[in-house]
Amino acid sequence: MKDVKVAVVILNWNGVSFLEKFLPNVLHFTGNDAEVIVADNASTDSSVAFMQQHFPNVRLILNNQNFGYAQGYNVALSQVEADYYVLLNSDVEVTENWINPVVELMESDLSIAACQPKLLSYDRRQELEYAGAAGGYIDKLGYPFCRGRLFQTLEEDRGQYNDTCEVFWASGACMFVRASVFWEVGGFDKDFFAHMEEIDFCWRVKNLGYRVMYCGASTVYHVGGGTLPKNAARKTYFNIRNNLIMLYKNIPEEELRKTFFKRYILDAIAAVHFLFSSGSLKSFWAVARAHASFIRTKKRTMVKRRSIIKQHVSHIYNGSIVKDYYMLGKRRFEQLDEKMFTQTAEKRASTY
Repeated sequence: MKDVKVAVVILNWNGVSFLEKFLPNVLHFTGNDAEVIVADNASTDSSVAFMQQHFPNVRLILNNQNFGYAQGYNVALSQVEADYYVLLNSDVEVTENWINPVVELMESDLSIAACQPKLLSYDRRQELEYAGAAGGYIDKLGYPFCRGRLFQTLEEDRGQYNDTCEVFWASGACMFVRASVFWEVGGFDKDFFAHMEEIDFCWRVKNLGYRVMYCGASTVYHVGGGTLPKNAARKTYFNIRNNLIMLYKNIPEEELRKTFFKRYILDAIAAVHFLFSSGSLKSFWAVARAHASFIRTKKRTMVKRRSIIKQHVSHIYNGSIVKDYYMLGKRRFEQLDEKMFTQTAEKRASTY
């Protein structure tokens, strides 16, 4: 790792309590392995004053408005010179030697564009964490899941994911990114604002032939839901809208109509479930608004679609995670049929 420059960039919005709690830990366990930078998304709390008073030696980037996660990082990273960016949520507790194993892995193979460590729950220390667990996947209809997390079911960490392997997406809660590739694909899609932008990003880099990895030799602990709780209607809106945009941009032409027909049906079922099962009118309307927003922006998304080289990329689950989970009762990643995951046309021999 000699002469490799790594920048840990924490994007903050009204998270002064997280900065106070977790930034000292990040600085302690990062040491000389990387530069730590805080990028503030026009916070209205005391975040900026707190940084200026308590951490004057930490570089502070001030975005002039709340751009959300996607454009917030685009704007901030355009001001950072490094070989590798580490995109770190403000509510993450890092551990000793959390950087070197990941960067060494990425240095060993120039085809690796992004990588994540093992994400464990901050509150339930032996449990994989929702936002990334041990690396992410999507099924053929675009539903995301993780090794160690299928929908709301989280596995206990028993060392079963201490390996290193290729995955479909790396979690934006703690994502290592090769800087040159980040800008080669144009960074995050700013129209996402927040949620699923890292999955879309990983799909686009895979379309260009790059790889996305998971490194179990590094561990961090994530609070999760720091900005929006998992069951918030606004989060439901962003997740569904952005998922539809992601699918429309990236899936091959021959799969487009069939995929969206099935998704419309399943999203309608989900909306009815929200309304009658949980009594959440807000969540019901979140689904409707998500689809309406997707339709309104479809022409703009079509322009993006035309600019993307679309391939049948690896590590998509060709089954239905909805069917496996809700109808077949599969609750652990190991219960999924590994033969259902697509491989690259030229499968690389693993040396990890």
